[in-house]
Amino acid sequence: MKDNKKTYWKGIEQLSNDPEFVKHADKEFPEFLPINQNDEGEGSSRRDFLKMMGFGIAAVSLAACEAPIRKAIPYVNKPVDVDPGVPNYYASTYASGGDYCSIVVKTREGRPIKIEGNKLSKISQGGTNAQVEASVLSLYDNERLRGPKAGTENTDWSTIDKEVITKLGAIAAQGGQIRIVSNTILSPTTKNVIEEFKAKYPNTEHVTYDAISASGMLKANEASFGVKALPSYDFSKADVIVSFAADFLGTWISPVEFTKQYSKTRKLGDGKKTMSRHYQFESNLSLTGSNADYRTPIKPSEEGKAVAALYNAIASKTGGSSVGGAGKFDHIDKAAADLLKAKGKSIVVSGSNNAGIQTLVNGINAMLANYGATIDLNKSANYRQGDDESMDKFVADLKGGRVAGVIFLNCNPVYNHKAGADIKAGLSKVSLKVSTSDRPDETAILADYTAPDHHFLESWNDAEPKKGSYSLSQPTITPIFKTRQAQESLMRWAGVEGDYYTYLRNYWKQNMAFSGSFDTFWDQTLYSGVLEVASEEEVASLEFAGDVNAAASQATSVKGGELELAIYQKVGIGDGSQANNPWLQEMPDPVSKSTWDNYLTVSQAWANANGVTAFEGKSNMATLTAGGVSVELPILIQPGQAPGTVGVALGYGRTSAGKVANGRGKDVFPLLGYTGAVTVAKSDELYQIAQTQTHQTYMGRETVVQESILSKYQKNPKAGRYEPMVSSWAEEGGKTNSGNLSLWEGHKYKNHHWGMVIDMNSCTGCSACHVACQSENNIPVVGRQEVINRRDMHWIRIDRYYSSDAQPGDLEAMEVAAANPEVTFQPMMCQHCNNAPCETVCPVAATTHSTEGLNQMTYNRCIGTRYCANNCPYKVRRFNWFKYHDNSQFEDVNTAMNNDLGKMVLNPDVTVRSRGVMEKCSLCIQRIQYGKLEAKKENRRPKDGEIDIACASACPADAIMFGDMNDKDSRISKLLKIKDTEKADYIIEKEIGEPRAYHVLEEIGVKPNVTYLTKIRNKEEA
Repeated sequence: MKDNKKTYWKGIEQLSNDPEFVKHADKEFPEFLPINQNDEGEGSSRRDFLKMMGFGIAAVSLAACEAPIRKAIPYVNKPVDVDPGVPNYYASTYASGGDYCSIVVKTREGRPIKIEGNKLSKISQGGTNAQVEASVLSLYDNERLRGPKAGTENTDWSTIDKEVITKLGAIAAQGGQIRIVSNTILSPTTKNVIEEFKAKYPNTEHVTYDAISASGMLKANEASFGVKALPSYDFSKADVIVSFAADFLGTWISPVEFTKQYSKTRKLGDGKKTMSRHYQFESNLSLTGSNADYRTPIKPSEEGKAVAALYNAIASKTGGSSVGGAGKFDHIDKAAADLLKAKGKSIVVSGSNNAGIQTLVNGINAMLANYGATIDLNKSANYRQGDDESMDKFVADLKGGRVAGVIFLNCNPVYNHKAGADIKAGLSKVSLKVSTSDRPDETAILADYTAPDHHFLESWNDAEPKKGSYSLSQPTITPIFKTRQAQESLMRWAGVEGDYYTYLRNYWKQNMAFSGSFDTFWDQTLYSGVLEVASEEEVASLEFAGDVNAAASQATSVKGGELELAIYQKVGIGDGSQANNPWLQEMPDPVSKSTWDNYLTVSQAWANANGVTAFEGKSNMATLTAGGVSVELPILIQPGQAPGTVGVALGYGRTSAGKVANGRGKDVFPLLGYTGAVTVAKSDELYQIAQTQTHQTYMGRETVVQESILSKYQKNPKAGRYEPMVSSWAEEGGKTNSGNLSLWEGHKYKNHHWGMVIDMNSCTGCSACHVACQSENNIPVVGRQEVINRRDMHWIRIDRYYSSDAQPGDLEAMEVAAANPEVTFQPMMCQHCNNAPCETVCPVAATTHSTEGLNQMTYNRCIGTRYCANNCPYKVRRFNWFKYHDNSQFEDVNTAMNNDLGKMVLNPDVTVRSRGVMEKCSLCIQRIQYGKLEAKKENRRPKDGEIDIACASACPADAIMFGDMNDKDSRISKLLKIKDTEKADYIIEKEIGEPRAYHVLEEIGVKPNVTYLTKIRNKEEA
């Protein structure tokens, strides 16, 4: 670390020494106090605030005794499977369009409150992501429909069934065309219901589309191998990975699955001194690009040329012929050389929907012998089944008045299809329009009837994400509203008797192989949530048969321009289907660290050339025009943005989703798929984007990132470690590790000593831990303005650092530094210091040290002085400026806690904090206590792995490890090679033998119980 000459910076503000950043870097707290300014526009100081609010100990102590009135209603007849205070867990399935994750749902007194990953799944392997974690909150969304509607009027199910059946019959009798439109359906039973509907009404066609289409990939695979399906990828078997604009760790196809695989190739230790090498070619700085060892910024129009260049580089060494149209790009030859060394142990992927590009990618993987090794077409994936040509024909038929009836099955194409405006106009010519959406969304408000579906946590269903891999969904709560499963609606309208649960069981009984009793087989599958069925069917031939010359012509003929648009998805908001979820809106984007908005990302060079103002957190508005469509957006300077490109995220600009989503950002779905030049007209209007990255600083201390490269690590496992040395008190002129100096006596942990390890090599920055922590610990949402005021309440933040060799200085130096920086993600939460500075300054002992190594908060003792936050070197404590969870001021953004329905998501094991109280990470003490009590019932100690905390449990990269450092057999003790060192009659610290292990800000000697492992990059020394 001493030899590291890199410059680290959290954002453009720090790189440019923005006055707003400098001002807040020197202050512990935001001074935006909830007090009106005086006539001169001057605000009150913190001291005035405390005096004005009467923050005396007596007053606050009295207020702490006043609890809101709650009326408890006891059970008369207790449900068999409900024990007050004891959680129940149900295996289920998250399936939203083609997005899939096998899950376990935690319920308390019949309320789903937390989603965990299902470790029995061979696909998701216990991982989740932010959208999966947040989906439990959508169950309690007040914007969901309470029952069926005829137009805008409420109706009942018998009426809607009678009228829909009558109109469907009339259309069928006249030979009219009926369409069922849906996103990808993973459920084989649901597809069977659709087939029965089609049998009843023969003029029915099922049209499938995806908001983010993979139709080009399906076409390419059909042409290349005769299989119109996506392959299964196994990144865990790849030594070299090359991605062209495929954000496979963030949003592409199956990010939970891919992250789990990818992380295995990045781990080091236990004798493993090798890791995968990752190349990324892209326009926007994506989550996947942020984790790459070598990243090359390219324009969208250059992707085909770059793929062709890689194809030629591989073909020239394997006896193949070259294709035309290739360009010249950095790192292509190096990537080709590495791929050739790793034949059969590599993966090349592309996020393009261009069939030509995908065909060339198939050709590359075929030359590298990856099929049957890292890529499997025999076990094809069903994640994306949308057919662009079929959807285009549907739109044309709508406009031509050739569709008499349409059922939108849980989809919203008026919003999330590029031809949404044409669909909206064409629906006026359709005599029967039905939507099964759970809310009056942009498509449903145009329907004659809305038959709202259950939330997936209220539903029975199944899924087949891959050939031979099945999972079941089961209801974890009785339906909250008078909704009905969409499948059951189709059954009623098709004249199929019975309920969907019975239909589902019968389908499985007839189509699944089982031995013995079906009931036993069904119960066992329902219990585990997943079922693997061996498939003997194989693809007839894996010989690549694609026409690479035609493919190259298609791939490289994409129109470009001086300035091009790159549209992408954010990790949290995705395609916008969960845009009304406040947890996701307030989750900082892993790369930009922005919340509540989308924006126009531009490079620092473009900003300098066009006079973009970036001052005190504000930037110019701009009008983006592409293909005759104009959108006004705020500008955000994004390091790593490819020269000659601008980027915008999908999923925003909703007009009919709910209070949280409506009016947030701008809709750019109409621009999806646009190629060619765009124009950007900057205005003088300024706008402040709510970003979080520079909210907490380390008060001028040295960088906390410790990193090196693989070649140095292989020679010295301590490469990159910074061990601060100071003069020894004991020996004049001597040197010692400053961590050995202490003003405290230390602690002796006689029973448990809880600790955490975070592997910087594994962490991708995906933020699954962030939302999992929010869900588990009742963390409030504060809204855009409060985030701007630096009052975000998240207990765990993912610090994102840029680094580059260029030193900050003038505009030209900033351009160089921000052109293509390296990125490091570092989860940061309360470090549970053994020598905790916060504990020494609290005047009322609200924060104390436990006998098991945890820094504890006693909320009803806290009087809100914030001395602890002032003294915390990591800036991980949060102060409740308002009663966020029960304040009308936050109703529009905090549906989690501001109404009776939303409060059902609260975890009863965790206190809901009120105004004036400090809070922070507790290492999920409620989970620790529960695990200890369960073990105590059996008269034993907890076993390693029985107790896990929310962030570690959610992490799809297995980057976080939690456990008892006093347990010699625990994973954490073995990983850190822990040995207790004693001095007198107390333990001064844990002696850690893992060479990559370090503590953040080790030099200040607070001795955290959270340990990090240095970041190692697999790149060559410059």
